[in-house]
Amino acid sequence: MSRFPALLCAAAIVGACGARAPMPDAPASRAAFQPGPPPLSEPTADGTCRAREATPAVYEHVMGEVQVVQAEIAEDGTVLRAPVYRRAPVPRIVRPRGEFTFEAPCPEVMTQEFIASVQRALAARGYFAGNVNGQLDAPTATAIGKYQTERGLESDQLSLETARALGLIAVELPQG
Repeated sequence: MSRFPALLCAAAIVGACGARAPMPDAPASRAAFQPGPPPLSEPTADGTCRAREATPAVYEHVMGEVQVVQAEIAEDGTVLRAPVYRRAPVPRIVRPRGEFTFEAPCPEVMTQEFIASVQRALAARGYFAGNVNGQLDAPTATAIGKYQTERGLESDQLSLETARALGLIAVELPQG
């Protein structure tokens, strides 16, 4: 009888090991799925730089049929026992995984001073509440992602358009 409490305690400890605490303030974008800093933009043949963003697949559960028991088939091909199915939720792809690119500031522009300017510009607009440290850290990426998502670009990598909208990169005016 004394083994039962010990086994129950061991089962509780093992069960607790699998539990994960939620990550506070994790960005709901690529940075939430891949550890480490976002990749730098890549220069192209025309001298501009482009950032690449992967979008995860989106699944939903729909009712479907799942095979529970496999059919028994004789060597001559006759069905001895039909397969058994049950109704259960099954995953279905709503949106497949994808990838898109957009213009981004080139790596030589992304200096500590420039990133500090991005942080100050986002703070002035109410998107960044962290310390202005010139580092492209998680709070900065989250602020960039929130600002850009509200403007139609779901990415926490700084786009050239956002840098221009924040007044940090000169806008080319048409010659007239």
